[in-house]
Amino acid sequence: MILAGSPFVSGQNKSVDSLSRLLSKETKDSSKLDLLSDIVTIESTQNLNRALVYARQGVNLANKLNDKNWMPKFNEMKGRIHANLLELDSASYYFNKALNGYIAVNNKKGQATTYFKIGWVHKKKSELEQALELDLKALNLMESIHDDLGIAGANNRISEDLYRQERYEEALEYAKKTIEFCKKNKLETELAYAYTSAGDACMGMGNFKDSYKYFDKALSYAKSIGFNPMNLCDFTNNLGNALKRLGKYDEALVQYKNAMKMAQQTNYRNAITVLTANLGEINLLKGDYKEALKYQLETIKFQEKDEDISNLTENYGHASTIYEKLGDYPKALEYERKAREIRDKTVAIESDKNMSKLLTEYETEKKENTIAAQKLQLAQQKLVQWLSIGVVALLLSFLFFGYRSYRIRTKTNQLLAAKNKQNELLLKEIHHRVKNNLELVKSLISLQSAQLENSATKDAMIASQNRVQSMGIIHQKLYQGDNLGSIEMKDYFFNLGEGILDTFNKDDKVKIECVMEQLELDVDTAVPIGLIVNELLTNALKYAFPEDANGNISISLSKSNPETLTLKVSDNGIGKTIGLAPKGTGFGSQLVQLLTQQLNGVMKEDTQNGTSVLFHFKLNTAA
Repeated sequence: MILAGSPFVSGQNKSVDSLSRLLSKETKDSSKLDLLSDIVTIESTQNLNRALVYARQGVNLANKLNDKNWMPKFNEMKGRIHANLLELDSASYYFNKALNGYIAVNNKKGQATTYFKIGWVHKKKSELEQALELDLKALNLMESIHDDLGIAGANNRISEDLYRQERYEEALEYAKKTIEFCKKNKLETELAYAYTSAGDACMGMGNFKDSYKYFDKALSYAKSIGFNPMNLCDFTNNLGNALKRLGKYDEALVQYKNAMKMAQQTNYRNAITVLTANLGEINLLKGDYKEALKYQLETIKFQEKDEDISNLTENYGHASTIYEKLGDYPKALEYERKAREIRDKTVAIESDKNMSKLLTEYETEKKENTIAAQKLQLAQQKLVQWLSIGVVALLLSFLFFGYRSYRIRTKTNQLLAAKNKQNELLLKEIHHRVKNNLELVKSLISLQSAQLENSATKDAMIASQNRVQSMGIIHQKLYQGDNLGSIEMKDYFFNLGEGILDTFNKDDKVKIECVMEQLELDVDTAVPIGLIVNELLTNALKYAFPEDANGNISISLSKSNPETLTLKVSDNGIGKTIGLAPKGTGFGSQLVQLLTQQLNGVMKEDTQNGTSVLFHFKLNTAA
């Protein structure tokens, strides 16, 4: 398998420790943003989980300062980190936020780099046409601002897009053109990627010798200009692919193992998945079936989790072959059936697409026939109009008076619109002040809790602080958004989760995921649901992961029908021990029960594997 030339990493020589010390002493907010940006860039090449912690700090500080230039930059960084962790849903969410932010401040370079990254997500989903379209958009933007480095990067990505569409000769032409462009303009970094694009194209054409030469140039050049381990991992994997195609299996195995060390060193999830597959395949080719099976099953586990259908078919087939070689025919048959099911599913999807295309063509033809009939009808109506011209003349006098009435109504509507705009601004200011007052209350609670020594009392104060924060975020969303009557809950849960993780200092230990579509709720519903989720997140972070263990928390909210709202919060922690008295004061549980009753809801808790709490709320709908 091939690793895409990722735009998500770059080289740095500064020390994270020295920058962290500077950050802790810095008092100027603008300087803190610069330092956080540098730290995230470096940590993105060393430890993605730590990078995510600093990126969250950057987003929170930029939001607090309402700095519209820094907001999209840190959202782009967060998306980049999630992409490298193969958390594609979260990556898309933050890339789209970044793109909207860059458009708002007319930052064309930021728009272009974000198009690159959204395109990369499309490639991971095998949506190749969408990826090419976005890379071409980015190229146009880079050309409009005469950014040579960006132009080279765009051409490299377009070459990759053409390669993925099996247009190998066109891909090689783009790659060679980019190599000359990089040499002419002394673009060292992109030159390494241009060599890689040329190697990929030659690989697709079956010219493995030239492919090896280009990949070897890319790796040697990357080492000479000091690329970081994450980049070198990609280049080393490519070289292993060329050696494998040349039948030099032992040499390929060495390159894959070297690349895996670098991937594990930097927690580069995307590369770990690909290299695991390559190690399985190379051991299969070498005839070491037991070793191949170990890697192959690990690969399948990754791909099933990521729903990577395009590659699962191939790897189910590899697993079937390995089991057959080992004499385990039932298992071989099982995986062959799995491969066939995936192939059938893919064919069905393609069939659905073709049916959709036929329906579109049919609807288009029907519309054209309707338009033709309407034209004929209009021609007939014209004849009637000529015969009725006397009546039209009579009606002109009525139209005159109608026009005067229209002008009066228009003026009245303009006055009402101005008044509504004034009221909207006033309402936004009210929400802003409420948010500021809640922020003040939160700060006072924080100051008071810092002076307490009793741990139980201190925990209660922190819990109150988080409850105030959950309401404050809602008012912040209201005055920052376009709709003063409703809250987008997925974005709200992201912000709420980050705030609570920061409170408990568990950013690098626990991941909070929002497995849901975008959903807007009115304020009266959003506030109690926000408080319920706040209590459940707080409880999970306090009790679900003892001894500073790692863990995951999932939040989902959906409307199964117009009258019912379903909320689920689950974790993979230790769950509850039957017969053991509940921890804490019990106030949080009472609050959740009262809020559930307030929303006409029912609650169901499952503590078999971790803790899962499910709610069904009956919404009050208009009669």
